[in-house]
Order: sequence, then C-alpha cells, then structure tokens
Amino acid sequence: MTTMSPSRTQDLMAQRIQHVARGVGTAHPIIAARASGARLWDIEGREYIDFIGGIGVMNVGHNHPRVVDAVKAQLDQITHACFQVTMYEPYIQLAAKLNGVFPGVGPAKSILFTSGAEAVENSIKIARAATNRSAVIAFTHSFHGRTLMGMSLTGKSRPYKQNFGPFAPEIYHAPYPYTYHGWTTEKALASLRELFETAVVPDRVAAIIIETVLGEGGFVAAPTDFLQALRDIATQHGIMLIVDEIQCGFGRTGRHYAIEHSGVKPDMVVFAKSVAGGLPISGVTGRSDVMDAPEPGGLGGTYAGNPLACAAALAVFDIMEDEKLLARSEQIGQRLMTAFRDIQALHPLIGDVRGVGAMIGVEFVLDHETHAPAVAQVNRIVEIARENGLLLLKAGMYGNVIRVLVPLVATDRDLDEAMTIFQLACTEALT
Repeated sequence: MTTMSPSRTQDLMAQRIQHVARGVGTAHPIIAARASGARLWDIEGREYIDFIGGIGVMNVGHNHPRVVDAVKAQLDQITHACFQVTMYEPYIQLAAKLNGVFPGVGPAKSILFTSGAEAVENSIKIARAATNRSAVIAFTHSFHGRTLMGMSLTGKSRPYKQNFGPFAPEIYHAPYPYTYHGWTTEKALASLRELFETAVVPDRVAAIIIETVLGEGGFVAAPTDFLQALRDIATQHGIMLIVDEIQCGFGRTGRHYAIEHSGVKPDMVVFAKSVAGGLPISGVTGRSDVMDAPEPGGLGGTYAGNPLACAAALAVFDIMEDEKLLARSEQIGQRLMTAFRDIQALHPLIGDVRGVGAMIGVEFVLDHETHAPAVAQVNRIVEIARENGLLLLKAGMYGNVIRVLVPLVATDRDLDEAMTIFQLACTEALT
C-alpha cells in the first residue's frame, strides 16, 4: 500500500504547531516563499494576488528594487549603532523628510521607533510630558497595538485583551462615528460631552488619540466635521490631538496622511507599516514644542530607527514621488470602488462599500436593518478567494468586513483579475 508523503506546507505547519506559540494567529494556511509587486508565491509554487500587503506594509510593493538596493548599500556601511549611543546620517535625513510632510502647524520634529505599538505608546508619553496631565481618550472599534498601553487604548476586547489585564489606568473610550451603524457625528460628540461630564474633566486630559480611518475596526473614515470638532475641543482645553495613521498613512488613501483630506491639523501623527517598504520602523512626528517636552533619555529604543530601515524609508519617499503613488492610490480606489459596487448590486448580503483612496472596506450583513454580521459567509469568501489565487483579510468588530490593502504598484491587470476572483467567491459563498 502506497502512502502519500506530506507536502512541504504540511510539514512546516506541523513544525509551527510544535515550535511556535499558539497566540500568534495566521490568516492563511500557506507558507510564503517570495513576492514581487502585488503578487506572492508560496513554497508549493502557487501564485496569489496580494490584497493584504503584510497588513498595509507594502504600499510600494513587495521587494521594490529601489528599496532592496538602498538596504544593500546600507549593509556595507553600518547595520546597527543605536542612535542613543552614536548618531548616523540616515536617521537625521529621514526625520527631516518626515517633518516636511507633517500635516500639523509650525515647525516639526520626529522620533523613530520600531513597531506601531511602540510609537503609539511614546506619543502618549510625549503628550503627558507636554501637558502634565495623565488621562487619555481613545475610541471604540480602534486598534492601537498589543503592548499594555496599546491594549488599553484599543476599543475592541477580542482577541486583543483576552485575560491580559489589568490595563493602564486613566484611559477612557468614546464612540467612534460609524454612520452605517447609526453613530453619526452628532451622536458621537454628544457621547464625548457626556464622558467629560461623567468620567473625566477636559482639563485632566493629556491627549485624544484617533485613527483617521479605522483599520482593524473595519475601514471606517472619521467624518471631517467630527475631526474638526475634536480639533476645536483639543484647542479649547489644551489637549493634544494625536492621529494614528499607522494603517491609513503613507499614501494608502491618496494623501501622504489620511488626515490631510479633512484639513484638520493634529499636534502629533503616529506612523509605521508602509514607511520602509517592509522593514520595521515607526515613529511620531509633531509640533516641535510638543516633541521637545520629554527630557533627554526619556525616549528611545535599542533598535529604534535602525540604519537599514532608515535607508529603506528614504527610498520609499523617493519611490512615492517618482512613481506618483498618491495619484495611483486614487486611481486604484476609483477602479475598485466601481467593481465592488457592481458586485454589491448582485449580492444583498453586501451591506456597505466604503473607502478613501485605495483603503476600501466591504461589509457583509445578514440583515440590512439590524446589520447582523455575516461572519460565516465572509470566512467562506476568504477561503474560496485564496483557493483561486487572491489573498484577502478580514476586519471589523465581528470579522465581517473585507479590507483592501493592495500594494499601490498593482497594475490594472492585477486589479481586474482580483475582482474576477472576488466576484466568483461571492457568487459561490452567497448563493
């Protein structure tokens, strides 16, 4: 009797179960081998159109030659020094670039870190130092990371908070305006005012932190009038307004930062993900007077602003300008929104199609009045799409939103092929 030998994927999956902590979730049961542009290949040789991009990290595409060349060149110079020990030019050059695109008012300064959560955590430290206050207001449906502060700020309990408490004190949550679910700007602001009356007075609040477009929360854009109201409240009470642009920044919405669509000027912006084309780097840019509030030694990190990641990020700035990726983001968004809405017309379970630039969310519901989430159907769509060569990722409080994070270098052929697969998956899963 002949027995089938396990595939390389099956063998590595078994090793993963044995050697990797189960707390690390993985969306797809495949093992990546290589990637280029908007496509990825697994170790079995299967090809996929990548609509995930490492969860919004690959805006300039996988293995962009200019990023690769910049990192290779830096490898021959210095790979690590720790900026707190000795400075190096790429860190200073990158800070200058970041300051030049700061969407706030006046002279800006930047500090670099490694992960998005680390940058969020330090933005709160800076706000507390600048205001000599401790309270922070975040929003429901938000995601700000998996550190203690990140979890405390995050407005979603599962799977991020589990039994990991107690959490950081003096963190308060207000409703995020989510019009499709009835949370208008007016209702959200009324709840915020009630929070000030019942839980924390404004003059004890150091910062208001908000995702300009919800990431994990379902790709919901904060309305301009809501952001403007937050700016007015923050200015009136001496509160720092921090925008978390980790997932929606660096060209994803057709602007360098999504907050630019509103014209609202934040005090600080937090960034990460697509900054360095796949290398780990993050940071905070803000008003110079705010950023200089902590004393020397209060901020930093051993690997923060690593020279290789700084070199990659400098290349990303050039790529975005030379390849006109901000305009391309808007073109991608228009093409995909049209395609998604055409598919929505065929499938009543698609309740909402929304987006800014190439940051698009498709929400599936069982009922258009209650908006009951169509979780099982979305799971099936993701599975069928993968089987046919398209990688999708869920979002939203219940995992019933398909989110688009396709690299901005994707060709029209990539997009059209992906939409054909998506329509096929919807037809099979929803009918």
